[in-house]
This record gives sequence, structure tokens and C-alpha cells, in this order.
Amino acid sequence: MKITANGIGIEVEDSGGEGRPVVLLIMGLGMQLIAWPDDFVQTLLDAGFRVVRHDNRDIGLSQGFEEVRTGNFAWQGVRHRLGLPVRSAYSLQDMADDALGVLDALRIRRAHVVGASMGGMIAQRVAALAPQRTSSLVSIMSSSGAPYLPGPRSDVAAALMRAPAGRTEAALVDHNLGIVRLVASPAYPQDERTLTDRIIRGLRRAYRPTGVMRQMLAIGADSGRHTLLGRIGSPTLVLHGDADPLIPIDCGQDTARRISGARFVSVPGMGHDLPPPVCEILLQYIIPFIQAAEKRA
Repeated sequence: MKITANGIGIEVEDSGGEGRPVVLLIMGLGMQLIAWPDDFVQTLLDAGFRVVRHDNRDIGLSQGFEEVRTGNFAWQGVRHRLGLPVRSAYSLQDMADDALGVLDALRIRRAHVVGASMGGMIAQRVAALAPQRTSSLVSIMSSSGAPYLPGPRSDVAAALMRAPAGRTEAALVDHNLGIVRLVASPAYPQDERTLTDRIIRGLRRAYRPTGVMRQMLAIGADSGRHTLLGRIGSPTLVLHGDADPLIPIDCGQDTARRISGARFVSVPGMGHDLPPPVCEILLQYIIPFIQAAEKRA
């Protein structure tokens, strides 16, 4: 369903019904709400939670910002590497306010906030600046954003900057499949048919390449998030794969170090994706963690 949150149109999926503890799932860069695997969502529902997902602004079926000029994308990337301010159409704080706006629109007072990758960065801002709305925080394969942390592996960074060979569905599938293979969990490979079907499903639902670029700029412009993490008082779980080539495990470790009482879990053989075995491992930690946080609340 489409709702108005933080003054813009946001596409939302709300499952499980009222009267249950709420889990708010926030997805990463360029990823739609359907990127949360169905089995991952169903397991949370079976555990007794109400699950709320949304398309972040500029992605999926949520409102776009094509009319906002951000300047030369490559030059903004150079400025980021030099430690200079990056110009972006909106901020990660705007996206955190979108997430809180989703809760407002659904009349949800508090939620367990779970974010993956960029979604983890957004979730960190929610927990730091809206503690009264955050029952707990789970940050998955994400980063504190501290300036000294390592970046993506060089081949992954190059693939993310490379344009597709064409605009046909076949060319876009091939391009996305190449990126998915680079960041995939080496210990948990998925068959190509499954990956291809998932990519096609996403492309046919919405294709928003300029939205991905604006979200990348929002990440680059978010230079001070690491200084906010010490404010987080909610129970926090940080999960990260030890084979992540996009956001190295050092980034997750730094996130946990900056949040008082946070628990850090390294997942062997996990890259930067959510194949079924990885989801099972993550949920073995997430569900009892959220249940314990709910009891304390």
C-alpha cells in the first residue's frame, strides 16, 4: 500500500496484524522491500511479530527525486575520496525520518528496527535520534561510517560504477547478476536460475538507476553518523559476514564498539547477500534477541 510518510509517498508492506511486537525492516542501497527474502519475513511472522517493510525513497514504488540536481556524480565521488563534503539530494537522516514517518502513518509507537547495509545506517540514525521509538536495533552487514574504515574490494567498487551494456532486460539482468556474484557469500552459493528470477522480479517491479545514484550520494554525504552511535541506548545486535567484499567486517566491528552494550556476531562465510542458509543463521540470533528486548521493554 502507498502511504504518506514524512511528507512523501512511501510504498509499504504491513504483515502480521495489530497487537504484535513490531519489527521494522529497512533494506539497503537500491534494494526494494521485496529484497527481504520471503522466508525471512515468514519466520518473523511465525515467531509472533508484526513485520513492516517499505521501499526507501527514490527506489521501488516510493516517491522519486528525479527533479533534484546533485551535480556531477563522478566529481562527487572524487570529493568523497578526498574527505570533502558531498552534495546530495537528501540525507540518510531524511530516510530515517521516512522510516519514522511509516511508523507514524501506521500508528505504531515503537518498533524493533532491523536494517541491512545502507538500511543498517538508516536504522542506526533512527536508534540514535529517536530512542523513544526504538525497542531494539539490529544492524546487518552495515557500517558506522567512520572515515578510517576500509571500503569495498576494488573489483566490487569498479562493478558498482560500471554502466550496464544496454537497456534491454537481458542486459540489465546480466549487469546485476555480475554484481550479485561479486558480493555473494562464498560459503553459501545460490544457483543462477534463482538469482536471475529474483533480479527479473525486481526489475519488472521498478527500475530506478538514478535513484540508486542519489542514494549513493546520500551515503557519501553522511559523514558524522559514527559520532552519534554513542547515544544509542537501545539493546543492539550487530551481525556481519567475515567474507563481505562490499562492506568489510571491520565496519561492523566498529559499529558495535561505538554502541554501549552492543553484541557483535561474525558469520563465517557470509558475504553481502541473504541466501537462505545465511537467513537461517541470522534469524537464530535475531529472534531470541528481539524477544528478550521485548520482555525487558
